[in-house]
This record gives sequence, structure tokens and C-alpha cells, in this order.
Amino acid sequence: MLNNIDAVLFDLDGSLVDSMWLWRDIDIEYLGRYGIPLPEGLQSEIEGMSFSETAVYFKERFHIPETLDKIKSDWNQMAWDKYTHQVPLKEGAQAFVEYCHQNNIRLGIASSNSRELVENVLQVHGIMDYFDGIVTSCDVAKGKPAPDVYLEAARRCHATPKRCLVFEDIVPGILAGKAAGMRVCAVWDEYSRYQESDKKRLSDYYIKDYLEIMEKLNSQRRFN
Repeated sequence: MLNNIDAVLFDLDGSLVDSMWLWRDIDIEYLGRYGIPLPEGLQSEIEGMSFSETAVYFKERFHIPETLDKIKSDWNQMAWDKYTHQVPLKEGAQAFVEYCHQNNIRLGIASSNSRELVENVLQVHGIMDYFDGIVTSCDVAKGKPAPDVYLEAARRCHATPKRCLVFEDIVPGILAGKAAGMRVCAVWDEYSRYQESDKKRLSDYYIKDYLEIMEKLNSQRRFN
């Protein structure tokens, strides 16, 4: 998987950290402020949208009276405590990130989340300094499934797309990585389990967690 790879690029939510569950809770709470029940299928409709695109979608669909900046600020405040205290890294992710760093594989983030929350979660887990390029979909013209966020992450990691490996948990993200000309490893996540067959079909690799990768790497070390 890591042969001829110069940079590993992670989506954040559901791929590097186990956090997809919290956004449904936040949507329920936020819409509840305006007396609006959570519509069925809302999470699927906003998959891959940038933080800013999602704010526009909420404002227009639900007629939210607040400004876009206020909507995003409210979401950041609601998510901050959960990301700080309730969101773990995926199993084996810490060891894998450290392995890549120690072996001169550059690391990047390509997330649809806000920069404030991305940087917060990396700081909380003590891995912020390992990353060479952090890009959010708000930094580029189009969110996933467009390739923009992955191409920009590769540029900041000084890596050509064909020598990048992407880790993604949802179909729009997998499509974004493939459209960027990169190899993509799908990551299992409870939130997207209904997409499993498509995730396996569209990606180059598939893992349940990063422990799988570390077991193979440790096995290779023993035989070398």
C-alpha cells in the first residue's frame, strides 16, 4: 500500500477520527432551536459539502435567520467540547501517523470540516506537528467529490498526485481522491456502513482500522 508513496492524505471525520456520530446530534440540536425536526436523509444530502457550503444549504433550505458566519460560529462552539473530550482517533491511527512521520512520508489533511475544528482535534491528540499540509474544502473552489481539496493538500505536501495515498470513509471523498489521480484506501465507519459495497468497489484498498496496516508493517519488520 505504501510502495511509491510520498504523502498520505487523510480526510478527518470518520477516516482519522471517530466523529461522524456527533454531527447528527448537532444537527438535531441546532435545528431544534428553530422548531425544525431533523429531516430523514439530511446527512446523506450534505455529504462532502464544505463547512461553508453546508451553512449555505441550511440557511436556504431551513430559512435560518442568522448570517452564514453566525451559523458556522454556532456549529464550531457546539462541536468544540465534543471534539475535545469525546472524539477518539480511529484504532491504530496514532501509531500509523507516527510510522509515516518517522519514515519521511509526508502527511496532509483534506477535510470538509472547519479549520478551527480540524486543528483543535489534531492538537488534542498531540499529532498537529506531524502534518505538512492542512486543507479544508473552504480553502478551494469546490468541495468533495471534486478533487480540489486533495490536489491542494498534495501541493502543500510537495507531492505529485500519483504518489499520494488517500484515506476516506464516504463515497464522495473516495471519488474526490480518485478524481485527483491518487490511490485511495476506504476506511470502515459505522456512519457509512450502508455504503460498504460501493466503498470497496470504488477504492483501491479497504481497512477496518489502522491496526490492520500496523500489523502488516510490524510483520514485515520481523521478516526483514
